[in-house]
Amino acid sequence: MAVSITAAAQSDIGRVRKSNQDAFGVAPDVRLYVVCDGMGGAAGGEIASHLAVDAFIASFRAASHRGASVEGPQRSANALYQAALAANAAVLARADAEPALNGMGSTLVAAHVESERVHLVNVGDSRAYLLRDDDCLQLTVDHSYLEEQVRLGYMTRAAADASPMQSVITRAVGIQEGFEPDLSRVEVVDGDIILLASDGLTRHVDAPAIAQIVNGEAGREASLVACCKALVDAALERGGSDNITCALIQIAID
Repeated sequence: MAVSITAAAQSDIGRVRKSNQDAFGVAPDVRLYVVCDGMGGAAGGEIASHLAVDAFIASFRAASHRGASVEGPQRSANALYQAALAANAAVLARADAEPALNGMGSTLVAAHVESERVHLVNVGDSRAYLLRDDDCLQLTVDHSYLEEQVRLGYMTRAAADASPMQSVITRAVGIQEGFEPDLSRVEVVDGDIILLASDGLTRHVDAPAIAQIVNGEAGREASLVACCKALVDAALERGGSDNITCALIQIAID
């Protein structure tokens, strides 16, 4: 069974921020895709997100070279886990070396395509979604104050969506040495699309709107590049209150 991948990504500063603290990475040689959203001031956030992306991809790629392949559920999950730890260590080391960058950090969400499975790792509130037919399913759980309040039953989803505390996250890359990234996986079929996105997109464009936008573009036989642009444009039209980054990974199975 042959699996082929088409991918595209786009990042935009948005309408409010003075700099773009988001970053993304695409490593087709190891079928790895990552989105990071930095924090800690304009300079710190931008440095943290790019450091996290670079260290994450380098670690995963090194694991694939050491083992000739990271294929297999456990090997893929282990490689993603170690890559997240490497990203964390890289951001911490830079902050230790430059006290002015103390407190910088980043979210991280990444996908590795392994045959008919996609393995995911996430830290913070950047998300992964599965687009299949007319549906858009969120695959990751936010590490955020509001999400925890909803899960514990202390707040309704509607109240959380209206809260001004949208950016308060409870887990991030580069904040402390001991942290746990979430690992998950999803079985995919021919035509599935995985979306990785920073909260600058998902704050303004919910799952049904994402499905409508991507399916609308796909219905016109548009490229994934056009789909990414349509998602970013939708977030901008609805406020663009943060940096906006998305990556789309489409899987074809013969």
